[in-house]
Amino acid sequence: MSEPLALSGAPDEPSPTRGVRTFPTAAASLGRRRAFTEAMAAWTLAGPAVCFLLVLFFLPVIGVFVIALTDWQFGARTLSFVGLANFREVFADDGFRTSLLNTVIYVLIVVPGTLIPGLLIALLIESGKSCRSFYRAIHFLPFMATLTAMAIAWEALLHPTIGLVNQTLAAIGLPTANWLRDENTALPVLAVIGVWQNLGYAMVLFLAGLKSIPQDLYDAADVDGADLWLDQLRTVTLPMLGPVSMFIVIVIALRAFEAFDTIQILTQGGPGHASEVLLYTLYRESFVYLRTGYGAAVAVVFLAIVVTLTLVQARLMDRKVHYQ
Repeated sequence: MSEPLALSGAPDEPSPTRGVRTFPTAAASLGRRRAFTEAMAAWTLAGPAVCFLLVLFFLPVIGVFVIALTDWQFGARTLSFVGLANFREVFADDGFRTSLLNTVIYVLIVVPGTLIPGLLIALLIESGKSCRSFYRAIHFLPFMATLTAMAIAWEALLHPTIGLVNQTLAAIGLPTANWLRDENTALPVLAVIGVWQNLGYAMVLFLAGLKSIPQDLYDAADVDGADLWLDQLRTVTLPMLGPVSMFIVIVIALRAFEAFDTIQILTQGGPGHASEVLLYTLYRESFVYLRTGYGAAVAVVFLAIVVTLTLVQARLMDRKVHYQ
């Protein structure tokens, strides 16, 4: 057989770099040193925050979960491993189910009750021409007030005989009530107080969101025929406030789940567990009845519920949010 023809007349020559060991150039070494320096600077800046997060969050969570697997009582020197017995007791406890239901009702009242009025107040303040700072300060004061002082003030207002609320209702011919000692009104009244407390926070965030909306969008909507205030609210304002609204809903929901101070001061979970929420159940079991293992199990369940609902809420709302 004949040999295959070469594509070129020149014979194959070995590459001048074949078999020669290459060394990193000065530019590559400089790049690696720069990357290492940037990584060290980043860890130097983030290291304290990471350490605080580990010490103040992850380690306590792990500790609570370990305690939930034991029968330890607060102050006791011994404990025994009981596995998931505390969790089984939690889910079989009627008191826990009652506090869980009360917590859900409280959150369902506080979140929309804060979101909608907060947006309306922000729109009214933004549309005004004068005294904007005064109105912002007035509505934001409840959020800055001390919870204990705020609860005592509300207790005086809601007093069944000398309270301003009942006296006003009686003066206009409406029926009065013992608002904090009635099973039908205690939880809704506490939720109204929660709305009053968080309203200024939502209002300030909505004002910041309204300031960030470009005027060009309103001008374009006006050219397209959406010249009415309601049309511009529906086509421009609300879609552009999507990220702010999602943030407010998540934050207010977390604050509602963590309601404790006003309940402890005003009702102590009563009457008849009508206003007892999960965080108060956790406090009562751990520090009143000293059932620390059971209280830790309640804390783990509470944390799991809050984290799950927050993630689901963020996922569902993120689909409907318009980002610039």
